[in-house]
Amino acid sequence: MTNTKIAFYLMNEKGFYTLKKFIKNFGAQNIVYIVSSQDNNMKKDYFHEIMVLCKKKNILFFNRNDDYKEYEKKFQGYRFTIGWKWMIKNEKKLIVFHDSLLPMYRGFSPLVNSLINGEKVIGVTALFANSEYDKGDIIMQKSITISYPITIKKSIKKIRPLYYQLVEQIYNLIINNQDLPSYIQDEDKATYSIWLNEKDYYINWEEWSAKKIKRFVDAVGYPFDNAKSILNSQIIEVIEVKIIKDIKIKNRKRHLGKIVFIKENYPVIICKKGLIALVKIHNGNDNKFKINFRSKFQ
Repeated sequence: MTNTKIAFYLMNEKGFYTLKKFIKNFGAQNIVYIVSSQDNNMKKDYFHEIMVLCKKKNILFFNRNDDYKEYEKKFQGYRFTIGWKWMIKNEKKLIVFHDSLLPMYRGFSPLVNSLINGEKVIGVTALFANSEYDKGDIIMQKSITISYPITIKKSIKKIRPLYYQLVEQIYNLIINNQDLPSYIQDEDKATYSIWLNEKDYYINWEEWSAKKIKRFVDAVGYPFDNAKSILNSQIIEVIEVKIIKDIKIKNRKRHLGKIVFIKENYPVIICKKGLIALVKIHNGNDNKFKINFRSKFQ
């Protein structure tokens, strides 16, 4: 076992994409082992695809719940984590790939939160792991500019090549026995991205503009769990929306979340600022529910 071989801790589409590209360009023989895990918060997590590819290429594969600690202890090379959600105790030669331009958006769901906030530049950071999450020294970063509207699905496809580009650059340094560059993060610029629970997927009709609701729906859609609202005591998934030209509404604050029109069979909802049409919604079951002018989303 040489130090130019590496190990991966991979999850989701970005991990699978990077693994395929790495195998194609550097060969499966340079990967000692791979650890992956299912992600119950995603409708498609690529766990099966990662596992099948490893078996096809004869790469030692572990589920996160398997016993692979002895392999970790013996392995002396670099380990790369992509999409990984857990702390790894042995930080030596551990490189983390994070969904933001650190020190901004440390923490969880950074890409989703970046889209909700309307960030025009998104990116990926490669950093050395340390005992505090996402605070290690930065090795290198890559970024792209995006424009809105944009869905999370399209954003992932745009950002995933950055992961492989960083892996490729770092691995080339490793195989050429060159030192990896690094610099300390600026704590004064640090911001944190907080994990999302079930309640965080609900639209806030009382506080959000149509523009923010559009960004939110696009940001938490497939492969995530979709935006939600309550209609007639039912949970409704809001999958696609479009912004409608606003009108003057008397006592607007009292009527937020109410339907004001039905246009082209789409209910048009009053927002704090602007109007939004619900282009694609369903209740998760038979999709049969009544919408009329006296319906109010909560």
